[in-house]
Amino acid sequence: MTIQFKYAALTDVGLIRKSNQDAGYASSRLLVVADGMGGAAGGDIASSVVVAHLAEIDDTHQAEELLPLLRQQLNIAHEELIERTEEDADLAGLGTTCIAILRTGNKLGMVHVGDSRAYVLRGDRLAQVTRDHTLVQYLLDKGQITPEEALHHPKRNVIMRNIGDSPEPIELDESIREAVNGDRWLLCSDGLYDVVSRETLTETLRTFQDLDECAEKLVELALAGGAPDNVTVVLADVIDTDSGVAFSDKPVVVGAAAVDHRRPTRAKNTPAAQAAALSAATKPADTLLAPEELEEDQPRRGLARFAAVLAILVLVLGGLGGGYAWTQTRYFVSTHDGNVAIFKGIPQDIGPITLSELYEETDIAVEDLTEVAQERLRTPITRASLPEARAVVDNFADQVVEPKSSVDTSTPLLDRPIVFPDTKIGPQNDMRTEPTPLPSVEVTP
Repeated sequence: MTIQFKYAALTDVGLIRKSNQDAGYASSRLLVVADGMGGAAGGDIASSVVVAHLAEIDDTHQAEELLPLLRQQLNIAHEELIERTEEDADLAGLGTTCIAILRTGNKLGMVHVGDSRAYVLRGDRLAQVTRDHTLVQYLLDKGQITPEEALHHPKRNVIMRNIGDSPEPIELDESIREAVNGDRWLLCSDGLYDVVSRETLTETLRTFQDLDECAEKLVELALAGGAPDNVTVVLADVIDTDSGVAFSDKPVVVGAAAVDHRRPTRAKNTPAAQAAALSAATKPADTLLAPEELEEDQPRRGLARFAAVLAILVLVLGGLGGGYAWTQTRYFVSTHDGNVAIFKGIPQDIGPITLSELYEETDIAVEDLTEVAQERLRTPITRASLPEARAVVDNFADQVVEPKSSVDTSTPLLDRPIVFPDTKIGPQNDMRTEPTPLPSVEVTP
């Protein structure tokens, strides 16, 4: 049996970012995802430098060389990033995550740093192979927060390890694994798994056999979920090449490391993008004509301009309707009048347009919750359906702190009157008053 990777890679800027700082690489021997950070220029540079150095070892190697080669290339990339920031102070603070798999035969060498992830689908079960190097994962490991709290912790994007301009040595998680025929690998940035649930990832990976179609669907799901970050997906099926399955062996490079990484995002055609850009319609630029052309063509150009404006107006109005309709399929948990509440829509306003309304208010007072729960409610917790939103509320109900005893402790116990049932406090039954003397009795001998 001859083991090989059949692969696909795709990236998208998303709905919020103006540039793509992610970079991805896929071939029959090498899979890489790097999520850059440190500003548009710094993030682009960090992720593309890492991918470029790893691409140099996309070749056949001995199994014992896999991890040393990956480690070597990432250290070289680390040194280059330090040099770049020394030459250009504006790049200070740049860095990137990295998840990379180098294959030879049926052996896989894997290195990981940061919060980009690797999953493997074996049969019907999806397993997360990597462990995030984040503050939230640290708190989760220490038992200081629950898995539900980790999903929406305000500091869930704080990364504790990366490859950047810090002089300290990079800390990599390293492992050797076996490439099992039939396995499907998913490498992705947090732009995917932050908005697409584990269950949806599993179902999509199982349903779409064609890798390109599967990658397209995963990115579409991220865009439908709001895509606040760049989204990068690298997929690979472990196959037996003796089976006669044909596929291309040309590497695929996407994102910041690709020549065409500034191509327009496909997110602009989704209802989610329409909702995010309700007020962002732009006017078409006039075509420059020579003076003589301007005079001759004025009536025709006026009619063409009117038709173009009318077409754009129709598209924008259609986008408004489609975008608003999409927002009304969403729910989020926030606060209302001091209580936990469920809202229908998305937690955004565009000018005078409000994209949410109160749907259900609970009797859970925010002040009765734990400090961690109150902190979570500082930002709305979005969910794709009402049952999911209600599950969040149920989780908050379990985090209500029992009220303290209402016994008055301001007065010392010994100085308080003792009150018996059905008695009234007064001068004759106040237990602190002097007792009334008994009448004297004469005893006759």
